[in-house]
Amino acid sequence: MHDIYNQLKHLVNYFPPSPIFSTLPSLVKACSCLHAIHLGLQLHCFAIKSGYDSNTVISNSLISMYCKFNHPDLAHKLFVTMPERDTVSYSSLINYYTRSVCLFKASQMIHEMYSLRFVPKPEMIAGVLSLCARNQESRLGRALHGLVVLDERIPQSVFLSTALVDMYFKCHDSSTALRVFYHMEVKNEVSWTAVIAGCTADRRYSMAIDCFLAMRSEGLTPNRVTLLTVLPACAESSCCKRGKEIHGYVFRRGLFSDQHLSAALISMYCRVGKTLRPARLVFERSETKDVVVWSSMIGSYAARGHCNEAMTLFNQMRVKGIQPNSVTLLALISLCTTLSSTNHGCGVHNYILKSGLNFNTFIGNALIDMYSKCGCLVASNKIFEEMSVQDPVSWSSLISAYGLHGYGKRALGIFYSMQDRKIEVDAITLLAVLSACNYSSLLEEGQMIFNHALKDQRMQVNVDHYACYIDLLGKSGKIEEACDVLRKLPMKTTGKIWSSLVWACKAHGRLDLAKTLANELIKSEPDNAANYTLLSMIHADSDNWLAVEEVRNVMRIQGLNKCYSFSRIELPSESL
Repeated sequence: MHDIYNQLKHLVNYFPPSPIFSTLPSLVKACSCLHAIHLGLQLHCFAIKSGYDSNTVISNSLISMYCKFNHPDLAHKLFVTMPERDTVSYSSLINYYTRSVCLFKASQMIHEMYSLRFVPKPEMIAGVLSLCARNQESRLGRALHGLVVLDERIPQSVFLSTALVDMYFKCHDSSTALRVFYHMEVKNEVSWTAVIAGCTADRRYSMAIDCFLAMRSEGLTPNRVTLLTVLPACAESSCCKRGKEIHGYVFRRGLFSDQHLSAALISMYCRVGKTLRPARLVFERSETKDVVVWSSMIGSYAARGHCNEAMTLFNQMRVKGIQPNSVTLLALISLCTTLSSTNHGCGVHNYILKSGLNFNTFIGNALIDMYSKCGCLVASNKIFEEMSVQDPVSWSSLISAYGLHGYGKRALGIFYSMQDRKIEVDAITLLAVLSACNYSSLLEEGQMIFNHALKDQRMQVNVDHYACYIDLLGKSGKIEEACDVLRKLPMKTTGKIWSSLVWACKAHGRLDLAKTLANELIKSEPDNAANYTLLSMIHADSDNWLAVEEVRNVMRIQGLNKCYSFSRIELPSESL
């Protein structure tokens, strides 16, 4: 390869200049393909010495070469010094800025290019639209869309239209995305897949499934990406029938070797199936089981609370030499948290320490939550202190841990320390500290924090915050203040808020008000047996036994049964 330069000098000395114009761009392209940056620089020097650098074709090849070598400064410097530029000159730089996620520079170059009456290619516009979708920059995306519509010189293409559909969906403008899609003259598999994925992400699961069926009715063959986008829609909409049909299609097409499809089918059956037998069959019949497939099956067992099965699979996974990733471990930690199992939790934690995954922030946050809900507050605090990176979730988890165990003052101290360190307080942190005040009956502190949050325009106070605050007021005997907050509530009242007030009125002897609020609670949640039980208890406290019997008759007529609670005791050596 290094002999090319000498051969080129030979060509210059013994042949007329005209062949060099066609030879030099090819040589520059060869340097790009072989990553021969030093030879490329020599060729650039040769072009300057020979006076060929003023040639647009040669300059374009050099710009493309520098972009592939990740030297945009050299490419831009050459671009600026070009006496004449064409569409290729601009496209090379714009494509580089698009690949490098430099949206501002790419948009500047497009504006300059268009102002000089150069017509951008559809593929280049589609690349910039993809970057707009990634950054949710709908303003620039709309401007490019307008450019495509108004300028008849830009040819319409299915690739460009699909990029517009994807951009609008990812910028949360599904109506415009669907309008662009419906006006497309030609729709291919990629276009339909973009719409299905957009509808699924926008939680329009039924529409996503309908689009999949419409795609099939038009004779188009779904690819693996299409199937991976429609299976979550089947799972979220509990559409087991469509999910089984897609499973059959995967079987007929022989796509079982695709691990991601197997994992998606396992997750789908976990969500919609009455049992995990279909999911286990998919798992057993998978030709290749990678960490994604193993994690999906373990996560399915964990979601159903099947601790022994999940742990058994976890051990089998390690025996077969498959290294669990953070997704696997987070599913197991979540299971241990749900079951309050310190035995299994400590086992998972030991593996995390041995594998060096304890530096993962998500795993650290999950362990803080697990140990706090298992009653090991000291362990939660130790994990928090040993974390190399503590994000807002870490602080919120620790605040929740201390609040859950009744250490409200300590939780407030952590909250104030978080503020002193200029760490952003989000909605989760606010709920954690209000809950801590609620558990420890810290009325004044809770009022101060809640009122400050209402004044902070950056904080989005939601119905959960109001429910916690109303519960705090009610438990503290401030029934009138709680009712006043309820009347001024800027959102729809939930059953949780009604229930909190009813319990507060019952606890403080306000039985008449409790009856009125209990009836409102039943109206908001007519199928919840616990609400009728609460009303029955209020009538019993008022010695109104006739009303108690009437409530019980209503429950029998509606087929409502009281749910019973069970306690779980874990021995040091085994779980029961």
